[in-house]
Formats: sequence, C-alpha cells, structure tokens
Amino acid sequence: MNWLTNFVRPKLRRLVGQREVPENLWHKCPGCGEMNFHRDLARDLWVCQFCGHHMRLAADVRLNMLFDEGAYTTLSLPDTVSDPLKFRDRKKYVDRLREARAKTGGRDALIVAHGTMGGHRLVVAVLNFDFMAGSMGVAVGEGLVAASRLAIVERVPLIVVTSSGGARMQEGILSLMQMARTTVAIEELKEAGLPYVTVLADPTTGGVSASFAMLGDVAVAEPGAIIGFAGSRVIEQTIRETLPEGFQKAEYLLDHGMIDMVVHRSELRDTLVRIIGLLCGRRTGAGAEGAPPQPGKSGPADEDSTRAGDGDERDTPIAPAPAGGGAAP
Repeated sequence: MNWLTNFVRPKLRRLVGQREVPENLWHKCPGCGEMNFHRDLARDLWVCQFCGHHMRLAADVRLNMLFDEGAYTTLSLPDTVSDPLKFRDRKKYVDRLREARAKTGGRDALIVAHGTMGGHRLVVAVLNFDFMAGSMGVAVGEGLVAASRLAIVERVPLIVVTSSGGARMQEGILSLMQMARTTVAIEELKEAGLPYVTVLADPTTGGVSASFAMLGDVAVAEPGAIIGFAGSRVIEQTIRETLPEGFQKAEYLLDHGMIDMVVHRSELRDTLVRIIGLLCGRRTGAGAEGAPPQPGKSGPADEDSTRAGDGDERDTPIAPAPAGGGAAP
C-alpha cells in the first residue's frame, strides 16, 4: 500500500479542490481559425483580433451595444398562432419552436426595443439568428409591423438589424406573405416622413433580403456579411455559369451600388448616430418643434427604460396589426 498515493494525495485534493475550467473561455474564429479569448472578444464586440472577421451577435448583445448605456425598453409583440399548418418534417414544428425558445429565451426571432441612441429617440428591431436562423414567419412579420407603427406613433426613426436565412418554410405561404406585409409597413413609415435605416449583418438572405432589408433610406452592412437571395451554389446550378468570387459579400455589393456603406462594428454605433442626426435633424428628435406629444414624456426618463440583461424589462403592449390577405393573426 502506497501511503502517499492512497492517503496524502486524496486529502490534499479535498483541501485544495479541483476547479473545473469552463469550455467557453476560447472561441475559434470561423474566418482564420485562430482562438480568441472570450474577454478579448467581448471587448472587441465579437470581432476577431487576428483577421477582423465579424462574428454573429446575439440580439440582446446587439441592443446593448446600440442604445445609450445599454438601456432600452422592449416591446410586447402581438400573439400569433404558433403552428398554423401543423407542420412536421423530421420533428414537429412546435417542438422546434420550443427548443429555440428555450435556447434564446425569446418568443420568436424578432426583438423590438425603443430608447435613445446618441440622444436620439428611436425604435430598433433586431433579428436573432440563433432563433431558427432568424427566419421570418408570421410572428416576425407582426413584429416588424408593430415596430413600424410604434415609430410612427412616437414620430421617431426606425433601425432594423437583419441576420436571417429567409422565410420560415414551416409556415408555408403565410411566411411568404410577410414579405408584402413588411414592405407595406415600411412604406407607411416613409409616408410619415420618418427615417428608416437598415443594418445588414451576416447573413441577410432569402425573403428578408427580398423585402424590408433592402428598403432602407440608408443601407449599412458589416464587413464580410453575406447578402443575397439564394445561395451561390443554387444560382450557379440554375444559370450554369461561374459567378465572381465573393459576389454576395458586402464589399462587392458596395462596389456595385447595392448598399450605401460598409462599416466596422466598432464604428457602427457612431455612424448610425450621425446618419440619424442627418436624416431627422430637428423634425423627429426630442424637443422637436411641432412634434406631437411623446409617450411617457411626463415621467422620469429612467422609469421608461431598463438595462439590458437585468431580467426586469418592462414590456410595452401594442395592439395587433390586422393580418390581411388571409394571413394568420
């Protein structure tokens, strides 16, 4: 019997203890394959320090990055039918929704919030790619309509950050109808004379790119973002031609006039503040002359906003938009 091995070592281990090392301390960059320490990534807004690759951001991280001091109020979106077609492929659609909600903590792929950015009051809608690839179903369509109408009521700009694989095919034709509904919602916003700015993050494809994502007064993209309708392989197989390398990247679209600018994530917030300031001036900003009374104006400013991640955000209800054209409510 070994006295050191059987008696001394176990007692030392119990005394000192073994700390388990978390598995998420290092993140591999999809662009260059280098390992990034999680604190460095958070400091650099999830941009690889070696190659500059812009990794995908969670919706709450994006909102916290954009709003002043990370404070905003989320909008309680209208309830919709979760599974209008009773769809099932390898598993039930309701089961996929349940898994996505448990993973992200959100009810669907769109989060709508309002607050201030650089002192400008505005509404921001963010698509969460972690929720079923940010796909657009009836709930996302309803959310975008609600965001547009909130911006019209408060007379403030609307910013939409897109990251989506396209329409949600588990909802069939109802998901495709949201392309028309969201387009009409943006047209109502423009008829009201309010700025609409889109931020195209990686990826922005399918029905989202074919509707509200490309309708911004100013279209801003993050470096390296994939922006298009169908995948390059599908296009090549359809037209039987070799496509230019990187033809769906943000930089290629900028060179060919499809978007207005490509902005590094570290400069994105300041750029958006400057754009909103130029577009709205005194017409929609706080204290604008001739602007209608603002909701919650009489109360303290900090009563209508919450800090992202505190878990006690105050939801602001809004009436459901009419479905129209036979779409599910």
